[in-house]
Amino acid sequence: MKILVTGITGQLGHDVMKVLAARGHEAIGASRKEFSLTDFDAARAFVENAKPDAIIHCAAYTAVDKAEDEKDQCMIVNGGATRNLAAVARDIGAKFVYISTDYVFPGIGEEAYDVDAPKGPTNAYGLSKLAGEEAVQELLEKYFIVRISWVFGINGKNFIKTMLKLAETHDKLTVVDDQIGSPTYTADLAELLVDMVETDKYGVYHATNEGFCSWADFAKEIFRQAGKNVTVTPVPSSAYPTKATRPKNSRMSKASLDRAGFHHLPTWQDALSRYLRELEA
Repeated sequence: MKILVTGITGQLGHDVMKVLAARGHEAIGASRKEFSLTDFDAARAFVENAKPDAIIHCAAYTAVDKAEDEKDQCMIVNGGATRNLAAVARDIGAKFVYISTDYVFPGIGEEAYDVDAPKGPTNAYGLSKLAGEEAVQELLEKYFIVRISWVFGINGKNFIKTMLKLAETHDKLTVVDDQIGSPTYTADLAELLVDMVETDKYGVYHATNEGFCSWADFAKEIFRQAGKNVTVTPVPSSAYPTKATRPKNSRMSKASLDRAGFHHLPTWQDALSRYLRELEA
């Protein structure tokens, strides 16, 4: 298959390109160099010229707090640009994979959200990603919407890299413990996304590494596996006020993966272990 990937300089796009190459697909990578997502005409021309069989849309506006000050820009990138690419995919008959987020849910309670649970984003980023989902569902039949959370990969900034950096100068840290979710290793996720696009099992999916934890739990396990002697003190979110409201509950059900016969990703602890080895290498 010929597959176009947007956002190849980000954590996920980088790993998707690697998986496509390993499986013998013709991968066309797109970053800001190729076209700006907000230049709808340039984006359309690039995709029409490439004529891919599928588009894996990894590019997004992801600065969650900054989005509160740049609501329009965030909506143009995550909503408008996604609508534009989905329209091109429809016109050329390409499959479309849209990467969404746990932030489309209200983030309350303790139950894992199923794919069709009521939406209710609490910040500008979540609203913009939901707008992208709605555009994809409105325009396309051949789509995969894949919601992810707490992403980490080799190519970019993430929580693990931040914790390891802090461990160089701190032996005590306070970390939020009232936000619960699932870390997602882009190397594992990329394999699943390519599995999906190789099928016609269209629909909405949740794809994170298995298991739930708080950010404090995550930090403790990072330091344990990395052999860092850092004491983590759990604190409530109120200790670290942020511009954008963060969901307290980011648990997401994998039942849709089961129904379609897709595999679950390994546990987040296992993913962390392999990621630390990747960082070492």
